[in-house]
Amino acid sequence: MLKLTILGSGTSCGIPVIGCDCPVCTSTDPRDKRLRTSALIETSEGGTILIDCGPDFRQQMLRLPRAVRPDAVLLTHKHHDHVGGIDDLRPFGWPDAVQIYADEDCADDVRSRFPYSFVENKYPGVPNLSLHTLHPLQSCRIAGTEVLPLPVMHGKLPILGFRIGGLVYITDISALPPEAVPYASGASILVLGALRHKPHHSHETVEEACALAQRLQARDTYLIHMCHDMECHAEAERSLPAHIHLAYDGLELVVEE
Repeated sequence: MLKLTILGSGTSCGIPVIGCDCPVCTSTDPRDKRLRTSALIETSEGGTILIDCGPDFRQQMLRLPRAVRPDAVLLTHKHHDHVGGIDDLRPFGWPDAVQIYADEDCADDVRSRFPYSFVENKYPGVPNLSLHTLHPLQSCRIAGTEVLPLPVMHGKLPILGFRIGGLVYITDISALPPEAVPYASGASILVLGALRHKPHHSHETVEEACALAQRLQARDTYLIHMCHDMECHAEAERSLPAHIHLAYDGLELVVEE
């Protein structure tokens, strides 16, 4: 089995949005406080995998009830809300480098954002990183467990989702290519991006995400990467179909293989 912890369930601005007094941003329900989207997976083999490392990474790790050391980092794509916290991986880079896995485009972006981590003579204390390139639908073993990268479209940008045992994790989705559907289907837990109700050019709406979830026939689906245009958590949860839920920061789930 896998243990999944949602570190962040919000979109690129996070919630509350700075300077906003809408009902979601002023809600006192802790489930409406959404840091940038990220997740932590703890495997039955004892491995720990971080999915995305955004600008809230340090805060997310410090509020965990126990010290956790990621064995590997999976990156879905190169946008800042998913990679902006990589410099904060510094405490985990010794004695061995932090193993980061991304597609070629995202790996190139990481090298350009954090060039000081990839020069021959590094300044003492910079993140000690090792980059590995992933390819869609080419399975690999990471932190002792099998990981299958899934092709996903985020507007015009190809990004990655992941199938890990009974878990399918897809964020920032606007469309799932047909070749990915068989591999994304039948999960125990599906974690799926759903920005808001109003259409967006590079994200699925709540309604589109629910339709995709029904098509993929996961046992349970949890929506992530939500902006403040969604209703407050309690209200939105009541309107969702059976077996589909809003994720929230700190949510812990056991994923059956």
